[in-house]
Amino acid sequence: MEAVKFMEYSLKQALTKLVVHLFGDGLEIRWVNCYFPFTHPSFEMEINFQGEWMEVLGCGVMEQQLVNSAGAENKIGWAFGLGLERLAMILYGIPDIRLFWSEDERFLKQFCVPCIDDKIQFQPFSKYPPVINDISFWLPSEKYSENDFYDLVRTIGGDMVENVSLIDEYTHPKTKRVSHCYRITYQHLERTLTQKEVNSIHQAIEESAARELGVEGRF
Repeated sequence: MEAVKFMEYSLKQALTKLVVHLFGDGLEIRWVNCYFPFTHPSFEMEINFQGEWMEVLGCGVMEQQLVNSAGAENKIGWAFGLGLERLAMILYGIPDIRLFWSEDERFLKQFCVPCIDDKIQFQPFSKYPPVINDISFWLPSEKYSENDFYDLVRTIGGDMVENVSLIDEYTHPKTKRVSHCYRITYQHLERTLTQKEVNSIHQAIEESAARELGVEGRF
């Protein structure tokens, strides 16, 4: 009995050190008694993740009959398994385990990094449908900067603008004037946007681009 108690203590200590090594100090950890068919006693480790307790691994001291059947009589063994998805949730700050089965590029592209050791922190995105509007205009003869247009869109659209990208560039064969077409994706984190309110923002962007950047609209 004393040997089992010692193994229980050693098991918890070892797994606690493992999790702290993976995720650093400051984790709030608790152990919960549970049942597994081939270990006794059995436990689950839970971590306080974003204010909620989340189970990350199960473990226990192996039943002696199972140890004996493996030819390790008079020995005591551990068994434990880590939930990789839940560990990844802690490592990257991912709030919903269902995202691991998502094919959404907004989720997948966050993990396309040059080096596997690069630090990644999940950036939340809206679950509500986007509204996509395009804007085209002739560029002024000089002093136009794409970054100035991006800043203008972000200033006017604020958190409702999820993405801005240049999708087409056209040069008139005779006048040599250059036209840009940008695609603006509007999306709110907490609700579905209406086309009416998006149109209002989009019109304000058109008017400000003409007034402040000197572009000629092809609206």
